[in-house]
Amino acid sequence: MHLGNGTSGNAVMFGRLLRHFRERAGLTQEALGLRIGFSKSQVAMVERGNRPPRGGFVERADDAVGAQGALVAAGGDITGSYLADWFEELAKLERTAAARHAYETHVVPGLLQTEAYARTVLQACYPPEGDDVIEGRVADRLARQSLITREDVPELSFVIELSALARPIGGRAAHREQIAHILDVASMRHVTLQVMSPHRETHGGLSGPFVLLETKERRRLAYLEVQSHSLLADEDPIVAILFGKYGTLRAQALSPEESQLEIEKLAR
Repeated sequence: MHLGNGTSGNAVMFGRLLRHFRERAGLTQEALGLRIGFSKSQVAMVERGNRPPRGGFVERADDAVGAQGALVAAGGDITGSYLADWFEELAKLERTAAARHAYETHVVPGLLQTEAYARTVLQACYPPEGDDVIEGRVADRLARQSLITREDVPELSFVIELSALARPIGGRAAHREQIAHILDVASMRHVTLQVMSPHRETHGGLSGPFVLLETKERRRLAYLEVQSHSLLADEDPIVAILFGKYGTLRAQALSPEESQLEIEKLAR
């Protein structure tokens, strides 16, 4: 079981190593930034492990602090992902998952988001992030969608509250494009998409959204996230309860055919 909102280990270790060599060279974060063409805040974020070094940062910093290749070697282990720190472990597991199931209440799931929709959602982060970070996160979110089209396709299913689909995030044009994309993905043979009717007086998912994974080895995991904190569980009873709850949700939701009709109404 994993609980936390920490940064990835490789990025944190690189940041500590960078700070060691910077201080040994007698440079402040601002001074190092001036030497390598990055701002003080960018240097600080890399040292904290809050952002991956990009755009020649590693090579220039290695030379500026006299690390003699140590930073270049350490930087090779960093993926350069802009994924939120608390989400990286799930993203790694889902790349090779045999099955992925999700219940969503507020927004279109990330795997189904268009570029315009994703950018609007990610720009709403707090505290605000720079444009490069936002664009990096958009690119990473879109890259994750290769899960839908990979050669050995996984079983994918979604139960989504109709209110999440109805919210016009990004404006009318972006919303129209998003709904059309959802209909396209839902038509794929390995994807099942169901809408939870807003007219149901109660259902099994009132406690919030979650994601379920099943690996090729049939190991089952459950992922919960709230306000930048996450729980990735691989032990019962949490996993068993959530898989059972998801089965109940699928039974309570509209059928895939009924769901398609409801989504088409939104499109019109």
